[in-house]
Amino acid sequence: MDSMKGQGGIQMLLNAEQEAQQIVSAAKNLKTTRLRQAREEAEKEAALYRSKMEAEYQNKLSETSGNSDSTVKQLEVETEKKIKNMKEATSKTSQEVVKKIVKYIVKV
Repeated sequence: MDSMKGQGGIQMLLNAEQEAQQIVSAAKNLKTTRLRQAREEAEKEAALYRSKMEAEYQNKLSETSGNSDSTVKQLEVETEKKIKNMKEATSKTSQEVVKKIVKYIVKV
């Protein structure tokens, strides 16, 4: 009878060990599945963030280049105004300058 009890005890231990291995295996599989899901979610979030940042960058770039074009046009207009003002000023004073130069040349 003792040998039967020993056999039964060993069999119970083997069954318990197999059950424990199945539990550990199931836990490893679950862990692997969760890690894969977490990695996929992280990649999706990174891609979404990357596309959002790219869109913001493109918006800033278009705003900046748009400002650049308008700034160039504005500078051209201002330059033309300044040139016109300088030409008007020189045409008004050129006769006086010529008279003074002639006066100083004649004096010498």
